[in-house]
Amino acid sequence: MGKFPLNDSGISASRLVYGCMGLGGSDWSNKTAYTPEDVKQAHEAVEAALSIGINMFDHANIYKSGKAEQIFGEVLKERKDLRDRIILQSKCGIRFADDLAPFTRFDFSKDYILDCVDGILSRLGTDYLDILLLHRPDALVEPEEVAEAFHHLKASGKVKSFGVSNMSAGQIRLLQSCLDVPIVVNQLEMSLYRHNWVDVGINVNRDPAANDIFPEGTLEFCRLENIQIQAWGPLAQGIYTGRPLTDQSETVRATAQKVQAYAEQKGTTAESILLAWLMRHPAGIQPVIGTKTPERILACKDAERITLTREEWYDLWITARGAVMP
Repeated sequence: MGKFPLNDSGISASRLVYGCMGLGGSDWSNKTAYTPEDVKQAHEAVEAALSIGINMFDHANIYKSGKAEQIFGEVLKERKDLRDRIILQSKCGIRFADDLAPFTRFDFSKDYILDCVDGILSRLGTDYLDILLLHRPDALVEPEEVAEAFHHLKASGKVKSFGVSNMSAGQIRLLQSCLDVPIVVNQLEMSLYRHNWVDVGINVNRDPAANDIFPEGTLEFCRLENIQIQAWGPLAQGIYTGRPLTDQSETVRATAQKVQAYAEQKGTTAESILLAWLMRHPAGIQPVIGTKTPERILACKDAERITLTREEWYDLWITARGAVMP
């Protein structure tokens, strides 16, 4: 897998990112510790990712209540040479129920961001993050506070570059107005199944646009501003790659059949077809694969090799939409 420059960040990443959300056991709370078997599973997943050329690993401080980062830290501890060979990205800003409130909320305050990063670094057992993302938009964000936090993290060497996740063009523009560092990444849910990021472009000035929550112009803004678009959930939780379809719609079943037909035609896997579909888009999308199963990670290895024609790309999209072009 060739290296993929993250726009103006100076970071040379693989085209695919390995998302570590699944690591750390099955318990999302902090009540159950991870096991030696969980550590072994993490080693196997990381090794599978490395074997297909992936050098970028995506975390968030909330994944398994921090255990995903902890267990990855165990991997780094046992593989001393690995940290210098990979790109580590994590996220903060989602705040679960705690002593201050019995509910989840979002928090981009300076003190909370700084505290989160210290926790992330401690759990990973590293001195720095290559990229820190703000996880979801905070309705009470003060961009000046975010700017102070980012400036401190950059100056202290704790974070090299910064980005966001699940944000619109307007939200990014507001943050960037106060920052002295560029936002280099925006991570969004994107897949052949969750295709509203494409639909929004053809629904301009049409009734369906009123029901489409994907923010119009976000992809175009990121392309203009050299902000790398990353896609979380690119394999759509296996809906087109082997998950039972008994309760699914005819559109989903037809799309799964078509994805498999293209995979057989091109001598590859359904996973690689789904990723190739995303990567065919001129926005230069960087998929974040989140499976912890080595076999499924390896099934993604042809994604960069497969090039879909315009007709094949539209064929898949139209089938997934369950409707012809307007």
